[in-house]
Amino acid sequence: MIAKLIEIVVILGLLIPIAAMLVWVERRLIGIWQDRLGPNRVGPFGILQSVADLLKILGKDEFTPKFADRFIFVLAPLIAAVTVLMSFVVVPFSDTIGISNLNIGVLFFMAMTSLAVYAVVLAGWASKSKYALLGSMRAAAQTISYEVFMGLSLMGVIMLSGSFNMRDIVEAQQDGWFISSQFIGFFVFLIAGIAESHRLPFDLPEAETELTAGFHTEYSGIKFALFFLGEYLGVTLISAMSATLFLGGYLPPAFLQDTMFAAIPGIIWFLAKVSLMIVFFILLRTSLPRPRFDQLLAFGWKVMLPLSLINLLATGALKLTGVLAFVDNLFLTGVAYA
Repeated sequence: MIAKLIEIVVILGLLIPIAAMLVWVERRLIGIWQDRLGPNRVGPFGILQSVADLLKILGKDEFTPKFADRFIFVLAPLIAAVTVLMSFVVVPFSDTIGISNLNIGVLFFMAMTSLAVYAVVLAGWASKSKYALLGSMRAAAQTISYEVFMGLSLMGVIMLSGSFNMRDIVEAQQDGWFISSQFIGFFVFLIAGIAESHRLPFDLPEAETELTAGFHTEYSGIKFALFFLGEYLGVTLISAMSATLFLGGYLPPAFLQDTMFAAIPGIIWFLAKVSLMIVFFILLRTSLPRPRFDQLLAFGWKVMLPLSLINLLATGALKLTGVLAFVDNLFLTGVAYA
């Protein structure tokens, strides 16, 4: 019991500094890709810039508008941070590291992402500001829509593994990662995850040119910091779930399991995959323009929904006929040969 409590404190205690450091990583990478200097003044390579920004945010006055619903106004950012942190409970960081091994891990993750929408809706409503309310309505429509596709994209993985348990899903990828046969599901899950976390190019609930800062327009100080924390933890969470569900989690590639690379600890493999996914998230921010809100919803219902349904039907049909096993073996043979 004590060991488990220590593990919980260590994991959750590391997640918050990681989210803060992602701000620095994002600025440095964007600077490199845009051929300019990123943060480079405060500390080595500007690494202390995030610390300075955090101290600045925490040092700001705690302001609650007189016209706001005070209790709901304070509760909303807490929901945003807590729901994301709770989602990490079911993530297996290695074969031995993980807070909980729930048999309904996938359902728990989906439940927490569904609860997160309450944070932005309540924040916009409690602020009693037209910009905040419009941002929260956008967030509600966007999140609820893309949750449908996210859930459908995971059904193929569940069919192949035969379990909702996250660790069972990872172990089912011993002979090959699910991305080989579930590439469409991976694509849908990734796009839905970007929309869920309100990251560019799907940051329409907080589009500065249209809605000031969207649902958190009226927030400042530590309450704003909690929304900021929730966003960057959301990026880490979607990256961790993508690595777990489609990229083998803490497992090395199947063609490396009989080599010296198999001795690398599972936590290293997991962190490497998560890091690559985070870099991909940051690259998207520098590459794609922001669509109109109607285009975003139309893309979801007209493209993402048919793709996720096709993937679900194809996975069921191919699993019944045994074709999927042949496809996986063919993929592994090609990779090993290359």
